[in-house]
Amino acid sequence: MSTTSRLGLLGDRDFGRLFAATALGQLGDRIIFLALPLVAISALDADEFQVGLLAAMTTAGSLLIGLPAGAWVDRMRKRSVMISADLARALLLVTIPITWWMGLLTMGWLCTVALIHGVLTVFFDVAYVSYLPHLVGRGRLVEGNARLSSVRSVTSIGGPALAGPLISLIGAPAVLALSSAGMALSGLLAATIRKRERRPEPAARRRLGREVKEGLKFVLKDPSLRAMALGDAMFNLSLVMYQSMLLVFLQREAGLQPFGIGLVLSGMGFGALLGALLATTISGRVGQGRVIWLATLLTCPLTALMPWARPGWSLYVAAVGLAALSMGGVVRVVSQSSLQQAMTPDRLLGRMSATTRFVSWGGIPVGGLLGGVSGSAFGAAGTLGIGAAGMTLSALPNFFSPLRAMRGDPTAGPREVAR
Repeated sequence: MSTTSRLGLLGDRDFGRLFAATALGQLGDRIIFLALPLVAISALDADEFQVGLLAAMTTAGSLLIGLPAGAWVDRMRKRSVMISADLARALLLVTIPITWWMGLLTMGWLCTVALIHGVLTVFFDVAYVSYLPHLVGRGRLVEGNARLSSVRSVTSIGGPALAGPLISLIGAPAVLALSSAGMALSGLLAATIRKRERRPEPAARRRLGREVKEGLKFVLKDPSLRAMALGDAMFNLSLVMYQSMLLVFLQREAGLQPFGIGLVLSGMGFGALLGALLATTISGRVGQGRVIWLATLLTCPLTALMPWARPGWSLYVAAVGLAALSMGGVVRVVSQSSLQQAMTPDRLLGRMSATTRFVSWGGIPVGGLLGGVSGSAFGAAGTLGIGAAGMTLSALPNFFSPLRAMRGDPTAGPREVAR
């Protein structure tokens, strides 16, 4: 058997470079996940509401430009969008350590950086999802998504585990400079991919509103695509509520230092890695449609263990619950992304991705604000309980849809869908 056969898509030069670029970019992104709120908490002494506001700004880009971003990306080469977004995010992030070293860093600038970074991330993610079918072909989408999810999971382990000691050693603002370097290297590596897309053919009279409407109609009229988007909306809103108070709870109520917080988050990354390794097998045995709601229903209730945790064994058990959440989340996302890509024609991939992102991520800024308000009213532990309940209930839209019994690829024909 040739090396290419044994490695699968990793034996493909261009996919290997996308894989490596993803590893660098995701490593930087996971460090940001821990470092950005810790800059607010430790360097600026932010309260619960300010931490929730920062979380809202990080994801507000999906609400602000989520729908038109898909139409714009469909007019451009996706690879070029990815490269530009990576380099722009790298330049933006490096302003945080610079302003901190100059004594000019404020909560307002931190929120501004979070907002612009989120807008750039919208463009990157829409282009990223739309580029994969072109790069690997539609017949290998599950393998491609599983491979990329695995590297994201590895960086979910390595990022927090690396960030915790680094933050303790050199401080969170300085660690963000390293994240900026990772983003820049990711963009430069993606620029070396040789396989180029054809430039989208310009329409005689393109109207942004009409193109956005076409993407919305395509997603919302299909019962399976609509259910996945609504389920994601419920899950993401609840997850951000949960995450906005998780660091506060771990630091102020569980008494963990940055190194310990990094270990807990690394455990989540290990669960995500396990999910990526098992995603293809589980999807094949359970069914791509059914695994989407089953993974949520079986793993999300375990997150309710965290608000009851205290230093000692109960905290370790709660950390295992977070790892299970990550494992189920990756299994769900791999199957869900592959289904969405397989069900969408090439010309609508950008708009499908942007529409589903707008619907599913539109509530995330609200979740961040609700997390801050709830944290002020009920405390961090109470907010974690509310978030755990919301994540569990997010299985319902997918359960009450054709996904409940769907085993195979919906594009394969009515017989397979019926089975």
